[in-house]
Amino acid sequence: MWIGEKNNILTSEHSNRYFRIRLESADDESSNQKSFTVSIFFFVFTDPRGAATTRSRQEGSGGLWDSVKKAAVVIGSGILFLAAFGNSLTWHLQKFWGASGDFWQNLWMKLYVMFEGHDAALFYLGTMLLPTLAFFGSNGLLVLVDTTGKPSFITRYRIQLDKNNPVDPAKLSHAVRTVMFNHVFISGPMVVAVYYLMSLRGNPCGPELPTFHRALMELAFFSILEEIMFYYSHRLFHSPSLYKHFHKQHHEWTAPIGLISIYAHPLEHVISNMLPVVMGPVILGSHISTTSMWYCLAFISTTISHCGYHLPLLPSPEFHDFHHLRFNQCFGVFGVLDRLHGTDTKFRQTKQYERHTVLTSLTPLNESIPDTPKKGQ
Repeated sequence: MWIGEKNNILTSEHSNRYFRIRLESADDESSNQKSFTVSIFFFVFTDPRGAATTRSRQEGSGGLWDSVKKAAVVIGSGILFLAAFGNSLTWHLQKFWGASGDFWQNLWMKLYVMFEGHDAALFYLGTMLLPTLAFFGSNGLLVLVDTTGKPSFITRYRIQLDKNNPVDPAKLSHAVRTVMFNHVFISGPMVVAVYYLMSLRGNPCGPELPTFHRALMELAFFSILEEIMFYYSHRLFHSPSLYKHFHKQHHEWTAPIGLISIYAHPLEHVISNMLPVVMGPVILGSHISTTSMWYCLAFISTTISHCGYHLPLLPSPEFHDFHHLRFNQCFGVFGVLDRLHGTDTKFRQTKQYERHTVLTSLTPLNESIPDTPKKGQ
């Protein structure tokens, strides 16, 4: 909840965490450009009474509203940061390269002219090549850590300490083959179909880029739609008849790694992995630039959720990691629909829930918030 605004300072109070966001603007008279700098200060106060009060409120009727606010803060803060970062980055790039006009528009026009008359190829490269590099690049690094146990400064952040240390090579090899099949033979043709669907409404590779604020609005819409579609399709695959024949394959990994985010039966990959991601751009008729950015973000997000490491400054993967551990909790992305349907009640009673926050120090949360000792220990 925003509780103050003074001298370009926005102050937000949420539970026992306080955020201050300072926006500074600077004009460059010679280039007629404006840059924005965002400084975000986090003040975290831990108080046993405050924590107890928070837990009490979460158990009450305000729990759902609390989850909605959390999702709004995540999406809203992301949009605010990207807007300021985008304006600042554009200004600095133009200063560095000596470019005139819109840096990104000029860059896009060069690419557009290069592929003139081959829009389908441009769309396919933009929505497959870049997301593929994002997914396999990040997961390639994670697989090195999973298989070698090095470097130790990453493995110390492992969520399930006694699992995948190191990962089973035979199990990993089987997962890699399934992932490659899904990506090449399922995702690839679906992206082609998406191009022809979007072409019915216009040219998704048009010469004009969307405005930065339009792109951010679309990304927010995509995130909300993904939460809705993924939650309900995911719960559908947990019904006994479908789970046994389809979704059980994904849950072979009770301690997930990043690569298995698309390790699934082909039917599940289409319905639960791909459709929630591709439907947003189809509905809005988005430009390839926004679509490609969204696919990359979706791949990176699901990789973090499955990676098995709660790393500093990255979104918490505790929510989905707990789903792999217990199966019948935490079906969504942001947790709003889980709170609405009561599918996070057990999760909210665990240490994993206490750790479900952005880590802002170098101390692993397994150390700062250790598991409750078992009886006899």
